[in-house]
Amino acid sequence: MIGFWKAEAWRILILVIAALVLGAVISDYKTALLLGALSYLAWHVYCLTRLARWSSERDTSAIPEGVGIWGIVYDRLRGLTKKHQNDMDKLQQELERYRQATMILPDGAVTLGANDEIELINENATALLGLKDPQDMGSTITNLIRDPDFLKYLAERDFSQPLELPSPVNHSFHLSITVVPYGDAYKKLLLVRDVTRLHKLEEIRRDFVANVSHEMKSPLTVIKGYVESMLDDTGEFGLKWKKALSQVDQQTDRMCRIVEDLLELSNLETGPNTNPSVVDVPSLIRSIYGEALELSNQKHDMHVDLDNTLFLRGHFNQLYSAFSNLVINAVKYTPAGGTITIRWFVRDSDARFSVSDTGPGIQPEHIPRLTERFYRVDTARSRDLGGTGLGLAIVKHVLLRHDARLFIESEIDKGSQFSCTFPSRHVVIKDALPSSA
Repeated sequence: MIGFWKAEAWRILILVIAALVLGAVISDYKTALLLGALSYLAWHVYCLTRLARWSSERDTSAIPEGVGIWGIVYDRLRGLTKKHQNDMDKLQQELERYRQATMILPDGAVTLGANDEIELINENATALLGLKDPQDMGSTITNLIRDPDFLKYLAERDFSQPLELPSPVNHSFHLSITVVPYGDAYKKLLLVRDVTRLHKLEEIRRDFVANVSHEMKSPLTVIKGYVESMLDDTGEFGLKWKKALSQVDQQTDRMCRIVEDLLELSNLETGPNTNPSVVDVPSLIRSIYGEALELSNQKHDMHVDLDNTLFLRGHFNQLYSAFSNLVINAVKYTPAGGTITIRWFVRDSDARFSVSDTGPGIQPEHIPRLTERFYRVDTARSRDLGGTGLGLAIVKHVLLRHDARLFIESEIDKGSQFSCTFPSRHVVIKDALPSSA
């Protein structure tokens, strides 16, 4: 680079010498030097004009030739422009391969920019979402799909779970939408799958369970009534069949509990989500705590820590069912002499209900499946304790109705903690009520 500047310095020196010679000839050195400077300046203005003209044309072949320092500038620009063009060609090829791969996906695919503007749509997405290619390219997707659940899903930016909603094209079709963030500019890949068949199968399953549970309730009630009558018989028949009838009565009770839990689950899944009210959660927990004390019969060391100003906007009966299931489970599965702690508090603006125990703990491989229907870690023990295998499934569905989440932490031989976290938008802070617990 220094050599180039030396060459340019020699050119300036030659120009100065020529100006001095001209000055000697015309006997006016100042005018000659001024003419030389103006000539040098005119040359640079000319080269800059050529560069400006080329920059407006953006044509690699139109880069001018030059001498001196301008020759170096033009050569460097020519090299950079060719490199940039090669990079753009490679990027275009990659984009074309990406576009072709997206087009053959069995699911709908929509690529969104940083502001949720549509950058790419495949054919399946146009059919499922009713988008149009190329008319909708560059449009913000929230201006085209106005479903409230979809708008909320994108706004909250929590894409850990897919979103299910009716198709904007035909409401009889059901779609599952998964959003995958990628890149450094908050871009997103939106994948759309038609789950209509699965949705219908799920509806059939729910209807079947609800109908069977409802049909079983009446005969079980009749059976239990007759069994209780026979158990009350003090005659020879009652004494002879007392043991067998007691077992029938126990199993009938268990079947009735299962039916009741199935009906509650069915109502949570299919029943309307009525308008919530402000629930006095501290009072609700104190009631559950009193029931737990009776069930424990002083076999456990039980503690309760409540924020009496912390209320929730939700459904009393559902919350009572969920919290009660967690507390009663802790009492049933914690050995005598163990400690159970119930807490209701605020953490990071969210409300949290937690039940901790010093029970036997749960092995890690079981934790992800605990909220499945009828899933038990220890089947025999669960049945002996009167469990139906549906309690945590009910908890999960209640929390879903309240936009809440269940967190389970456990360590073998040290105990477990079940925590329900409710988002801040459901939290209501009120004046503390007098405690009676």
